[in-house]
Amino acid sequence: MMFLTALIFFALSVILQYFWIKYQRHIHLTQIQKSYGVNIDTEIKAKTPSMGGVIFLLLGVIALLMDFSVDGLIFWSLPILSGLIGFVDDWLKFRTHTSEGFKSLDKLKAQLLVCAVWVMAVFFRGKLGLWPGLFGGMWWLSIPVAFLMTAGTINAVNITDGLDGLAGGSFLISLAVMLIMIPVDGLNARAMTELFAMTGGFMFFNTRPAKTFMGDTGSHFLGGALAALCVMNGRTLAIIPAGFIFIIEMLSSAIQIFTIRKLNRKIFLMAPLHHHFQKKGLDETAVTIRFWLIHSVGGVMLALLLISL
Repeated sequence: MMFLTALIFFALSVILQYFWIKYQRHIHLTQIQKSYGVNIDTEIKAKTPSMGGVIFLLLGVIALLMDFSVDGLIFWSLPILSGLIGFVDDWLKFRTHTSEGFKSLDKLKAQLLVCAVWVMAVFFRGKLGLWPGLFGGMWWLSIPVAFLMTAGTINAVNITDGLDGLAGGSFLISLAVMLIMIPVDGLNARAMTELFAMTGGFMFFNTRPAKTFMGDTGSHFLGGALAALCVMNGRTLAIIPAGFIFIIEMLSSAIQIFTIRKLNRKIFLMAPLHHHFQKKGLDETAVTIRFWLIHSVGGVMLALLLISL
């Protein structure tokens, strides 16, 4: 059954993405490159369709309707609602022909609202926890930690989405790492199968040179899905191993902002970290593959450490 589900979602992902790319090219649905960006392959990337994540939203709704349940509704609501926030951001960029869409503060408020309501829904469903056997009964700690880590994960995946295949490939690795930490049965098995297949279908078009980008729609969706898999299983701390490279990327941006504002200097040539290595002259594909390797090794090691507690 899982094989058939994977086959259907992979085929749907590839077919829908193919026609969506053609339509995006027809209406010139691309994204203006940031003037303060890395300025590598700018002309090529400026012509690449930038809202491939719309197909994630569609397939997420299909996954929910195929096996509708209360837990399924709670699970899929996070990636879908997060993806819709990203969609508004992407659409505003397209409509205004600028690299800035949703105002940063407004987008953050929307993210925090969605995450707060979602975490409370998980709590009242009786599924919230940091890790089995750890901090038992400490709901007052589980709620704020889950809230912060859920919002952080959505933004971390978004920050990582800056090179062809980096965020999508890293998410596939995250799913593999979660196999060590999360029970693979019922809703988990179905959701992970569907997410693996739909992301794999997207990666068919996103590896370098990318024929489409996922945009904020896709990165928000995948970030929400990663957080949902961990939090809804009472394993919020699993986000740390599963999101290893995403956390590193987010920390690099936070460090860069802090040092610029407080010390008036840069630690990295450019943040997030993948752009630092680009600025040092490394090829985009080399950076992506090495980040995948770091994510694989670091994620598995942290996962093994966590399950040993």
